[in-house]
Amino acid sequence: MLTTLSTLDLAGFRDRVAQRYEAFARRGLALDLTRGKPSSEQLDLSNALLSLPGDDFHAADATDARNYGVLQGLPELRALLAPLFGADPSQVVIGGNSSLGLMHDAIVYALLSGVGGSSPPWSRESRIAFLCPVPGYDRHFAICHDFGIEMIPVALGADGPDMDDVERLVAADPGIKGIWCVPKYSNPTGAVYSAATVERLAAMTTAAPDFRVFWDNAYAVHHLTDERIEIASLIDACARHGHPHRPFVFGSTSKITLAGAGVSVFASSRENVAWYLGRMGKRTIGADKINQLRHVRFLGGTAGLLALMDRHRAIVAPKFATVLERFGRDLAGTGVASWIEPRGGYFVSLDVLDGCARKVVTLARAAGIALTPAGATHPDGHDPHDRTVRIAPTYPDRGEVAAAAEGVAVCVLLAATTALLEARTAQAR
Repeated sequence: MLTTLSTLDLAGFRDRVAQRYEAFARRGLALDLTRGKPSSEQLDLSNALLSLPGDDFHAADATDARNYGVLQGLPELRALLAPLFGADPSQVVIGGNSSLGLMHDAIVYALLSGVGGSSPPWSRESRIAFLCPVPGYDRHFAICHDFGIEMIPVALGADGPDMDDVERLVAADPGIKGIWCVPKYSNPTGAVYSAATVERLAAMTTAAPDFRVFWDNAYAVHHLTDERIEIASLIDACARHGHPHRPFVFGSTSKITLAGAGVSVFASSRENVAWYLGRMGKRTIGADKINQLRHVRFLGGTAGLLALMDRHRAIVAPKFATVLERFGRDLAGTGVASWIEPRGGYFVSLDVLDGCARKVVTLARAAGIALTPAGATHPDGHDPHDRTVRIAPTYPDRGEVAAAAEGVAVCVLLAATTALLEARTAQAR
């Protein structure tokens, strides 16, 4: 372990790492691990969508997909996607290409008109807060920041947020209106919410009667191993515990078919679906049913969708293996870094020595590797420990991923050894 080396040995190790870093930087690479985007090779898997739906524009119920109407979405597509998100087709709304857009709209609707029933508009409240499991998804935090919603961090473990903390906070504070959750292969840690966590989220007592769980199941079928991990249905659990309107479930095909031209999902109680459609109907006369119809015909059914995701896995999993192999080779046993081997999703979460994440990102940028800004995994971009670095290996080709992972590992070692030496110098004064 680097932390147990003598100062002389640590300085020598640091000098060798610095030489390695300079050699890497001289390669003049331009590598990007910033966002969880599918690669062109993955997008090619769905090119057949571009020639669909063909000459027949009619849905199964004879609806002409070229015309207005069917705000909730084509029944056959709702039937195809509903099981992936633990819902009945009647509880699903099909949206455009972005589930983030649906989440944004749900917040706006809640602010302007409340969340249904006798719930007042959230904007009339003196204070609105959301619980934010951390490390978490920066775009969730950006929505809250944009609308002045207070963000309260809660620790995220391997099987979900710290539920003791969550239950304590929501029971005592009526200003807490929601919690963000990425329940399967969470961004960025790969956490999978356990059945016990789902039950506690569904059953817990909340001081706010209009509390909502924003359940962003973005990686529902994005497996990295042969095991297709399943999670409990939050919709079913909430209904069982007498809180049927608590869940707002979101998802999309953005990383299943074409990232910029997929379809999205909102699912909840039938009453919440009626509430959502009532708001949504003020801004659109009908969905893009042509795109919905092409997805139905391309995917064919659940079996076709899962087979497509197996082909995605064949492309993506080796890239993750490359990152993990490099981290294991360069960082294992050093005592200055740890990481989770995800079973699915789009990220590897790397924890470095406290106080070093920003330095790692800065060093990486100078060496030609673009990383998500340090702190992005926490509300308002502030990681109190300055230790979490999000790695997104899906977009570059495998050779670029290998080079980037090596460069990141070198940056971690250089930042950590420099910090350790500086700390020892400070202690000696």
